[in-house]
Amino acid sequence: MWGRVLDAVFPAQCAGCNAIGSGLCDACAPPSANLAVSFDGISALATGWYEGTLRAAILAVKDGRRDVAAALGRRLAPLVEPGALLVPVPTTRARLRVRGADGVALVAEIAAASNGASLVVALTQGAGDAQRGRSRTERLAARGRFTCAAHVAGKTVTLVDDVCTTGATLVDCAGALRAAGATVTGALVVAATKAERLWEPYSATSTMYSSNARTS
Repeated sequence: MWGRVLDAVFPAQCAGCNAIGSGLCDACAPPSANLAVSFDGISALATGWYEGTLRAAILAVKDGRRDVAAALGRRLAPLVEPGALLVPVPTTRARLRVRGADGVALVAEIAAASNGASLVVALTQGAGDAQRGRSRTERLAARGRFTCAAHVAGKTVTLVDDVCTTGATLVDCAGALRAAGATVTGALVVAATKAERLWEPYSATSTMYSSNARTS
């Protein structure tokens, strides 16, 4: 209900050019780069690089822009396998109170609804934004920030996040889910940073769990 009210008062507006109608208009949305990488048993796919308009859109979602989250969810949807069970990487409780919504969960919800998948908000983040400002080594060493509070035992799940830098957050989340009995082999992210991992293009006809992702 409140979402419809907000949409009426604050109509969707492109994060790139401010045009009314969509959180990310066709003219501003960069072509999907279809990037893939594999690490720690997780095959990750990204829609593009964390730069330009895509970076601006992700930052807008972090600021609470639901319209942009919806646009990014539709952008992510083609990477979702039908019938998949998506688990969003959660924000901290403090950030959730400030923003009023979890942007990654909104993106995942739209992506799931657009492709016949399901969503379970299974994880909570107990610590603060411990990764910000950390080096690659420090990020990879920081574990145990997430706990699983949902019944996922015996289920195969796919993680969803907005940005992948080192992959440490995805690995940490996967560890919490696996400890709860889930199988985690895939992850979907809106954007990937160029500095940390060797992402490679993948075929649009490839599935989430193909061998096209490069192990690094």
